[in-house]
Amino acid sequence: MKRNKIFLQITCDGGAATGKSTGAKLIAKKYKLPFLSSGLLYRYAAFLILKNNPKNKIFFLNKKFKILNYKKLNKLNLHSPKISTYSSIIAKELKIRNILKKYQKNFIKKNKGCVLEGRDASTKILPNSDVKFFFICNLNTAAKRRYDELKKKNSKIKLINVKNALKLRNILDKKRKHSPLKKHKNAVVVDTGKLSKQAMVYKMSKYIDKFLK
Repeated sequence: MKRNKIFLQITCDGGAATGKSTGAKLIAKKYKLPFLSSGLLYRYAAFLILKNNPKNKIFFLNKKFKILNYKKLNKLNLHSPKISTYSSIIAKELKIRNILKKYQKNFIKKNKGCVLEGRDASTKILPNSDVKFFFICNLNTAAKRRYDELKKKNSKIKLINVKNALKLRNILDKKRKHSPLKKHKNAVVVDTGKLSKQAMVYKMSKYIDKFLK
């Protein structure tokens, strides 16, 4: 039985500033699928802890994520080097991962068809997704990309600090005990350092359309 487009499940994983969010968003828009960034959820959790310094992080985050309106996260500045680094630190904590995993699972259950982006979307959160992508990009290109993005909001930011933060983030994500960043064996590699946005979407669409046919 052929599956309807609306039930299509796509996962996009990769390191920091590899272009996976951009690619995932563009594909979600093209195929009219709901989009969720797990990385943004971790950034929000880091933002909340840094801002409020709660005595019990687990109780605090559990309460916050029960009432979270995901759409409001795009209005916050969650991409500072400080938040990036702290996101990787809290991502090592299993209890925090479970809170965010529950939120993601509820999103998947509610929407059925979706595009999920993160670092363990294909390997842990939605391993049975129909199409899987793994984004890569050389560090210098990724750092310049993130630097240009951050400079719009903070003119004093330095490229070397952004580069070091990205490097540290990727090391922490790959070496953490729970759900480390790694490529799923069936994932298609997308090298955004060598592709324009148009070429990236074309490559991704080719694999998605192949599945739909």
